[in-house]
Amino acid sequence: MSFSSSLQCNHWLSRFAAVVMLLAVTACAGPTVLNTQWTDSQFSAKPMRSILVVGITKDTSNRRVYEDAMVAQLTARGVKAMPSYLFAPESGPMPLEVMEKALTSFGAAGVLITRVVNVSQSVRVTPGSPPRSRGFRPSRNMGMHGFYGFYDGMWASSFHSPPTITVQENVGADTSLFETKSFAVVWSASTTTAIRGSGSTTALLQQFSALIAETLAKDGLI
Repeated sequence: MSFSSSLQCNHWLSRFAAVVMLLAVTACAGPTVLNTQWTDSQFSAKPMRSILVVGITKDTSNRRVYEDAMVAQLTARGVKAMPSYLFAPESGPMPLEVMEKALTSFGAAGVLITRVVNVSQSVRVTPGSPPRSRGFRPSRNMGMHGFYGFYDGMWASSFHSPPTITVQENVGADTSLFETKSFAVVWSASTTTAIRGSGSTTALLQQFSALIAETLAKDGLI
């Protein structure tokens, strides 16, 4: 290998190593997947055109972000939707009289409720690439070219990619749609959202809401 070719090779190896390390530490939020779903085949008062959206979480900020994201998805599909925090902005369960007032004043045909049911954590380790041996040993009186060949080989054989460690949180949630005449469940689904790193909560909840709304539309509920 010539001197210039060797330098070019080492240049690209260095750039490749940098890319590998960048990909290893880049945080990203994984998608939400639908695990199971159920629809009441006897329910005929569909599609629903007015739905109250309720997020059950003690984190008031996340509740608002979720309810706004779901309302936006439902509205885009022609549904009149309202977030529950407009009637009960504080954390905790909504009092019965407040719930009744919200449903009556809004004229909701359905109530969509989502809650987190479990959070698990998984760790995945991807082994790195070990140094590559060139099988070349220094010798006495090998001259400048021999010395440089050894020197160049040491650079090439020292290259390796470090192991990567990915910590992932798996958030399980249940979502149920109730009709407001007898308050029976007419649709339900369980989901899992994979979170790696510090992804945007807003983007995560928007993707979750889009999946739920799309599934409701496919099932003819909205």
